[in-house]
Formats: sequence, structure tokens, C-alpha cells
Amino acid sequence: MEDARSVASLMDSTSSKIHQLQKAFAELESQRAVTLNLKWNELEEHFHGLERSLKRRFHELEDQEKEYETKTRKAQELLEKKKAAVEAKEKASLERLQKKRDAAVFAINTALDKYNNISIITSVGESTNDENVDGTVQDVEVKAYPELVKLCRDMDSTGLHKFVSDNRKNLASLKEEIPLAFRAAANPASLVLDSLEGFYPTEAPTASDGKKDGSLLGVRRTCIMLMECLSVLLSGLDRKSLAAVLSGSVRNRAKGVAEGWNPLLETLDMDAAGNGNSLEAHAFLQLLATFGIVSDFEEDEILKLIPMVSRRRQAAELCRSLGLSEKMPGVIEVLVNSGKQIDAVNLAFAFGLTEQFPPVELLKCCLTEASRSSSQGRPGDASPAVQDEFNERELTGLKAVIKCVEEHNLEEQYPVEPLHKRILQLEKAKAEKKRATEPTKPQPKRPRGPQPRATDNNNNNNSNSKTGYGRVIPERYPQYVYDNRPFLSGPIMAAQPPPPPQTYSFSPAAAAHGNFYGNCYQYQAPPPYFQ
Repeated sequence: MEDARSVASLMDSTSSKIHQLQKAFAELESQRAVTLNLKWNELEEHFHGLERSLKRRFHELEDQEKEYETKTRKAQELLEKKKAAVEAKEKASLERLQKKRDAAVFAINTALDKYNNISIITSVGESTNDENVDGTVQDVEVKAYPELVKLCRDMDSTGLHKFVSDNRKNLASLKEEIPLAFRAAANPASLVLDSLEGFYPTEAPTASDGKKDGSLLGVRRTCIMLMECLSVLLSGLDRKSLAAVLSGSVRNRAKGVAEGWNPLLETLDMDAAGNGNSLEAHAFLQLLATFGIVSDFEEDEILKLIPMVSRRRQAAELCRSLGLSEKMPGVIEVLVNSGKQIDAVNLAFAFGLTEQFPPVELLKCCLTEASRSSSQGRPGDASPAVQDEFNERELTGLKAVIKCVEEHNLEEQYPVEPLHKRILQLEKAKAEKKRATEPTKPQPKRPRGPQPRATDNNNNNNSNSKTGYGRVIPERYPQYVYDNRPFLSGPIMAAQPPPPPQTYSFSPAAAAHGNFYGNCYQYQAPPPYFQ
């Protein structure tokens, strides 16, 4: 800025310099001895031209300087905004991470409190191998379901199954109290193994549509829950007590059950297995994890079963119990390649592998495949049933993606508003198609011709029920109010004599005035036509 001011002051002094030069030139011209060819006007025009060019260039430089300052200021503001946005995202990420840490700590503390409440007396392990020798059991207090203690004390696996099935609506409280009730059993591991006898019945009942019977599915869910409750109980034991409950004979018996189940896994329901919701595979893996017999089976065979249970909520905890945490990247890769992106996202969050498997990209890939399958069912040669199946598949995928986004707090990275709009669009099209395919109910026709009018309530009800019209149309010409007067007819008035005729008397003066009507009004009689 100082240089610009000095240049401007020099340019302002140009005129004075030119004036001084003019005086010097005049003095020189007056003293010259020879005639010079130079003329002052040309010289002055030359200097003025130089002055104008310098001023123009100076103004151009000023404009460029202002433009540069403006661009610099805008770039600085943009950098400040981006810096603030980055800081806000970092702060939000730290807050989410802190919330997850707090939730994890709370869950760990809750689990520790729960396990600490299950205080197992170590004398059970010292005095028993498979069962208590002296037949004594621990005193257990179960608040909500005291019947559980009696069933466990009696080692009644059949009654325990029935009790759980009857109280399945209160499953959360059952899961909390069954580990406590197992303390009353002589050997809870043997009780659970006894309860697994009905998992594969000799004749599996089937429903009318070919699917598995609901009672069999309930029995299998109960078996899985009992093994999970036994795992909760065993997690609170020390090494000595654990060895007493899971003795060698109990492990061998559990291994025999697992070896009997393993060949049956080849005949799984492909729909449930393909969807990652197989109860048979879940029960087999839970059996290995609960009774500690994972090492007796090949790891590759166990890994092949993980995709069959990937959709179940216990999948992550089951993998940890089986000691497969280090193998999870390969398992997640298999899930992604088989089109189970949502299950892969859940396991990636559970094992902290979101950097290796970005959840947003996996969810977008899931929606892309669902949309592609839906678009393949739209050509004209596809049947309506096929189109409905593809649309239903896309609708299910959209809802699953939205649920996954909400569970893992990914709304900022993956907004769900467009997904909700697409769901509304598909549901609207589904409803319209359903209305179009429904048969139209025939409307009752209005009877033609004159219909009998209703004169009382009963007739009104009958006519309404026959014609279908709820409103009784009033008569256009109602009955005259003085018809059927009682004094004209009837048994009472028939016995009475008729009233005497009325006579009218006229004065002679009135009679002289002319003719009168019967009501005493006088009228003018017309003249006769013939004389």
C-alpha cells in the first residue's frame, strides 16, 4: 500500500514537472543559436501519452489487487467453514464413541452383577460327580416362578419343557430365573441334555402346507434357550465347580448327541438355512459352545455353519463362545459374497471390523441387488405372481436396511428418507393392485314399480330388511286427519240415536228481504229463464 501511495503521488506531480520542463525548454529555445526541429507541442503530447498509459496500468493493477484480496478472503472463509465442519464431525464421532463405550461398560457391569447374583455353593462340585451323592440340593429362591425350582429339583425335563412353552410370553423373566432354578438341580448339565431328546423326534410332524409343525419349532427354541441359560450358569462358576458340573461323562454324552445331530444338518430346511435363521444349526453350535466340545469337531465344518445362523441375534455371542473371533473377517467375506450384506454389517459392528467392511457401502450394495431383482420381474412376459414376489423382496430389503441403519446410528452417513419414500410407493402400488384384483361386490338393485308403504314399525323393519334402504320414505299424500271419525261408525255410536236436525228460524223482516243459505247467509236468487 505504501508503494501504491508513492506511485500515486509521483503521478500527481507529473503536471508540475511538465510545466517546469516547458519553462526550461522555452528558456533553451530563446538562447539557442541554431533552429531546432523540436516543437514543444509534440514533446508535450508525448509526455501526456506516457502519463495516461501509466495511470491506466496503475488502475489495472489496483483492480487486480482488489480481486486477489477478494478471492483470498473467500478462500479463507471456506477453509474456516470446512474446518468447523470437520471439528463438528470429530466431536459427534467422539460423542457416539463415548456413548458406545458407556453402553458397553453398562452392559458389562450388568452382566457381572447378574453373574454375581448366581452364587453357586462350591460344595456341589466337591460332593458330586454326575449327581449329588446325599441327594441334597441348594436352597434357591425364585420370585416370579417358584415352579421352576421344583421341576429342576425333580430333574423333570419334560415338565420343564411344558412350563417354558406355557409361559413363553414372559420369556425375558424366564431367562433370568432359569439359571437360578438350575442351582436346585442335582446336575443341571444332565437336565439340559435330557431336555434335548425331543429336538429330533422319530416322526417329525408337519403342517398342512408342508412346513414344520409349530409345536416342533417351539420345542427347538426351548432347547436352545435352556442351553443358553446353562451357559449363563456355568459362566459364574470357578474352574473346580465347572469341572464338577461338566464332568467327563457329561461331555461324552454331549459329544454323542452332537455326533448324532451332525449328519442331520445336511438335510436342513434350505429356506431357513439360506436366510441365516436355522434353528438346527443354531442348536448344534450352541451345544458345542455350552458343553465345551468345540475341539472335538473340525473348525472348517463349524465355520460352514455360521452363515446358516448369521441372521439370529445370538450369532455374534455364539461366534465368541466358539472361539471364532479371529476367523470373522473370512466369515463376513462369505456373507457379503452370498448376498447377506445386512448380516455382514451386524457382525462387522460386533467385532469392530467396520473399517475393513464399510457398512454404508454394504447396505447400498444390498439395496442395489434388491432393486435389480425387482426390475428383472417387471418385463411384460413375467407373470403377476413373479412381479409381486420381486416387489415384496425389495420391500423387505428396504425395511431391513432402515432397521440396520437405525440400530447402528448411521443416519448421518446414510439418510433413510428416500428409503421411506420408496416403501410408501411400493405399499401404495401393492394396495392398488390388491383392490384391482378383488371381486366387485354386487350392489342391491332398487325395486321397480309401486311398493307398499309402511304403516307401523314392524312393517318398516320388514321393508327395510327386504329392500336394503334404511330410511322410510314418507307418503306423498298423508291420510286425511278427519277420516274414520269415531262418531261416524263404530259399536259405541251405533247404539245411540242420531242427533236431531238443526232448524233455523228467520224473522219476518229477514224473510222479506230474499233468499238465504242454510248457514244464514243471504244470497240473490237468479231470475228464472222462463216466465
